[in-house]
Amino acid sequence: MIGLLQRVSEARVAVDNVTLGAIERGLLVLVGVQAGDTETEAERLLERLLGYRVFPDAAGKMNLSLRDIGGGLLLVPQFTLAADTQKGARPGFSSAAPPAQGRRLFEYMLAAARAAYAPVASGCFGADMQVSLTNDGPVTFWLQVKPAALQ
Repeated sequence: MIGLLQRVSEARVAVDNVTLGAIERGLLVLVGVQAGDTETEAERLLERLLGYRVFPDAAGKMNLSLRDIGGGLLLVPQFTLAADTQKGARPGFSSAAPPAQGRRLFEYMLAAARAAYAPVASGCFGADMQVSLTNDGPVTFWLQVKPAALQ
């Protein structure tokens, strides 16, 4: 499972000009589900997102997590993160989870996030979304949690 996290001062996701989710200071995370991912990878990625230290402390060092600052979490499904871009001029998607599995695991992760943390907002799986953000820093990290069989 892949999370492309961006530290933001604000972010929102909309469909057809209707805002589905918005946060102020926090993390916008684009979430990609790969073939072979399970609830275990979703839980591990969520734990990493909530505890990843990307916010500055009093000395300006990245020592604080989303939990530490009480910031917002905006989860947006994005299957293109699982694309194979190793060769050619067109991405391949054979490494992405099938749509039903991707939806199920994204919704599982979203429910787990809402049970463990607040505030949490989200996009809509399979929708044509417009995502806007103000990247703070800019600070962007790629986190990947691979299934145990692939490690």
